[in-house]
Amino acid sequence: MTRLPLRLRARVRRLTRPPRGSPPGLIQAQPDAPRPSLRVMRFSEANLEESRPASADVPTPTPDASVTWLNIDGLGDAAVIQRIGETYRLHPLALEDTVNVHQRPKVEEYTDVLYLVVRMPRESGGGTLDTEQLSIFLGRSFVLTFQEREGDCLEPVRERIRRGQNRVRRSGPDFLAYAVIDAVLDAYFPLLESFDDHLERLAEEAATRPSEQTIVRLQQVKHDLLTIRRAVWPLRDALTQLYRGEHDLIRAETRPFIRDAADHAFQIMDLVETQREIAASLVDLYLSTVNVRMSEAMRLLTIIATIFIPLTFIAGIYGMNFDPDASPWNMPELRWALGYPIVMLAMGAIAVAMVVWFARMGWLPKRPPKRRRERNAP
Repeated sequence: MTRLPLRLRARVRRLTRPPRGSPPGLIQAQPDAPRPSLRVMRFSEANLEESRPASADVPTPTPDASVTWLNIDGLGDAAVIQRIGETYRLHPLALEDTVNVHQRPKVEEYTDVLYLVVRMPRESGGGTLDTEQLSIFLGRSFVLTFQEREGDCLEPVRERIRRGQNRVRRSGPDFLAYAVIDAVLDAYFPLLESFDDHLERLAEEAATRPSEQTIVRLQQVKHDLLTIRRAVWPLRDALTQLYRGEHDLIRAETRPFIRDAADHAFQIMDLVETQREIAASLVDLYLSTVNVRMSEAMRLLTIIATIFIPLTFIAGIYGMNFDPDASPWNMPELRWALGYPIVMLAMGAIAVAMVVWFARMGWLPKRPPKRRRERNAP
């Protein structure tokens, strides 16, 4: 399916929200959303079953001790979403928030189900960072994850389940929900590391060779950091609420891991705030460098204009049309044999004298020192 531009997708999301006065719990699929694709993993400590059923065949939760992880990629069919909600007894309000993918990260408690919203990082068209809503339903024997489209950062969790003999296979669905949230948080750290390298290059560029593209790239970095901040800031508060609250679906042995995930969210926020301050200071550095270069250029032009002021004055005097034959006082030097060379030498001497004086005063722009190339050690 052809992807819509980012601004157009945001406009479509605004236009496809439930109309005013509609009953609560109305499920209205996005017109540009792909059709749901199901992926099921049923596992216990000893067994694992993995399948991809058709969207019409919604798997039911198992009554035994195994955990069912149903992942849905795509929210373009409201009937399938409604069928999944009826099968797992999900609250209509939570399903409405799942389909309307403009929710902020949060935790909501319903009867025998916890509903969590996190936002996964994803690169959109043109290298712009965007986030995708990931809705998580935690039940007593199942975890449901709804994604806007196929492709995510949860493959490491699936690989851990396939390998077996690990805590995910031995624990319940609450630890699986934690593992999913932790994988989403871990996906932000490589992005922030790449921003560190990018900001370092932009700092050198802003100080030595600023251009219009420099400020454009700085503004793009600031926009991406703001996107991460909007995704992680409320998630940090939601995780804090999750491990401090008294939820029957969260076991005592899982709470320390959720607290660790909240600590990761705090680390991400610290890095984001630091990088936002660096990006803001680089904007100031760019403006200062441009102003300094503009001042140097204006100083050089002023010096050139100042040098030419007396020269123009002399040339203007001798450009007057006074006839020396009419009066001996009308420019008698026009009849000198060396009049022209004398005037040119005088004008040159004045120009040289002014340049020397400007240099002694320190008004001439100085050339930046040449950077020495570092030689590789043998």
